[in-house]
Amino acid sequence: MHVTKPVGRVAAVKKYDILSALMAHGLAGEPGLQRLVFRLMSLITTRYNWQRNELVTGQREIARLWCVDERTVKRDMARLRGLGWVVVKRQGARGRVSVLGLDLERILTDTRPSWPNIGEDYVLRMSQDVKTAPAAGNVVPFRRTETPVAGGGPDLWGRVCAQLLAEDPSSFDAWFKALVEVGQGEGVLHLAAPSRFHANYLRMHLLGRLQSALTRVDPTMHGIHIDAP
Repeated sequence: MHVTKPVGRVAAVKKYDILSALMAHGLAGEPGLQRLVFRLMSLITTRYNWQRNELVTGQREIARLWCVDERTVKRDMARLRGLGWVVVKRQGARGRVSVLGLDLERILTDTRPSWPNIGEDYVLRMSQDVKTAPAAGNVVPFRRTETPVAGGGPDLWGRVCAQLLAEDPSSFDAWFKALVEVGQGEGVLHLAAPSRFHANYLRMHLLGRLQSALTRVDPTMHGIHIDAP
């Protein structure tokens, strides 16, 4: 999927279209998702730089905007990263906050089933602006239909998948479902990711969750290694 950047004379319309997609997706979901989407939309409308695709604000400021504590901010921002909607462009250091960005292609892919709730004119307009492109380079082929859900299978990775799916279906579908077991040895489970970007993201942000699920399924296993193409 390729998304035309919301810049130029039609920038305002495209921005509203993206926010509308999020709104429709949230309203069609359960209360927890509605709250998460509303909080993301508040950050987009108050702090997001559309031209540079940057969101630069600290957890304390976000907590004040959301009227919650910083622990809630950490939890919900982790959920947004797990969905792939928010990405870390530059990690914070020495008192500087992290520079975040939005994966608009991922957001529009996930919200597409809710577009008809807005109207046929919206679906037609968005279908013209958003076109499918072949995966290349470091684009992650999310929701690959040829990859079966391994949950409940007799193999180790199948049982780990069942654990991950039960804990967080959205993160499972976005990040774990495409992984393939390639072997085991000396207490380490070896998995293959569909792209280098996918593997790097898992190593940086979700390796702890993978290892925790693995340990719960088989306490004799103590590590996970993720290979990239």
